Amino acid sequence: MLTINRTRQLITDGFPAFGLLNAVPTPWMVEMIGHAGYDFVILDTEHMSTNPESLEHMIRAAECASITPLVRVPGVDRAAITRALDSGAQGIVVPRIRNAEEAYNVVQMARYAPAGQRGITGGRTTGFGTLPLKEYLSQANREVLIVLMIEDQDGLDNREAILGVQGVDWVLPGAVDLSQSLGCPGDPFHPSVNAAIRALATSCRGRAVEFCALPRSPEQLTEWRAWGARAFLLGEDRSLLFKHLKSHLGACRAGEPEPRHRSLTTVLPQA
Repeated sequence: MLTINRTRQLITDGFPAFGLLNAVPTPWMVEMIGHAGYDFVILDTEHMSTNPESLEHMIRAAECASITPLVRVPGVDRAAITRALDSGAQGIVVPRIRNAEEAYNVVQMARYAPAGQRGITGGRTTGFGTLPLKEYLSQANREVLIVLMIEDQDGLDNREAILGVQGVDWVLPGAVDLSQSLGCPGDPFHPSVNAAIRALATSCRGRAVEFCALPRSPEQLTEWRAWGARAFLLGEDRSLLFKHLKSHLGACRAGEPEPRHRSLTTVLPQA
C-alpha cells in the first residue's frame, strides 16, 4: 500500500538523501541495499531485462527494508510508467528527456487528475481497498516522485523549459550519455561534461526542482555538498560489488605468485 515517501520527506525537511542504482535485478539485492542504510534505490528497467513480476517483488523487498523504490523506465512510455507505479513504485525516473513537451507528457502519465491523466486502478497501491480511493489519489499525487534525466545536447539546450514544467520533482544528469552527445564519448569527467552538469544544476536554483548529484569521486561529493545538493545517487550496485569482490580477492592474494592464465574453456586431456 502507498505510504509516505521517506526520501521526499527527508529532502523537504532539509536532510540529504543517498541512493543507489540497482543493476543486479533481484529482490535479495534490493533488500540488502535498504538494510545497508541507503534512502532510495533506482530499479533499472531501461537497461536491465527485468520482467514485471520480478519488478513487483523488488519493490516489495524495498518496502520491507524501508527504502524508497524508484523505477527507471525505458522512456516516455505510458504503459511502462503505469506498470511501475501500479506495482508500488514511489517514483519514476525517465531517461533522455529532450524538451518541455516530453516532460509535460511524463507528468500527465504519472499524476492523477487534476494534475495529470494517470489511469486509475486499485490493487496493492490502495492496500486492496484499505485506503479509500479518493484519499489514495490525493496521496499518490503528493508522494510519487517524478525524476527526469537530461542526457544530451537537446535536453541541455531546453533545460529551462523542462524545469519549468509543473509537477517535475528532480532532475538527474546522465554523465556518460552526455559525454557521447558532447563529443567526448566515454569520458564523464571531461570538462565539457562537468560544465554541462554544472549549468543544469545552476538552472535548478530558485526552482522547486531538486538537482540530484552523481558524485563519481569523494572530491565531487564534497563539491556538491558545498554547492547545496541534497539528493545524491552514489553509483550502482553492480560496479560496487565488482570492485569490492576484486579488492577482497586482491588483498587475500597479496604476496602470492601470479596464477597462470585460467581459460574459461577446460581442455580435456587426449585419450
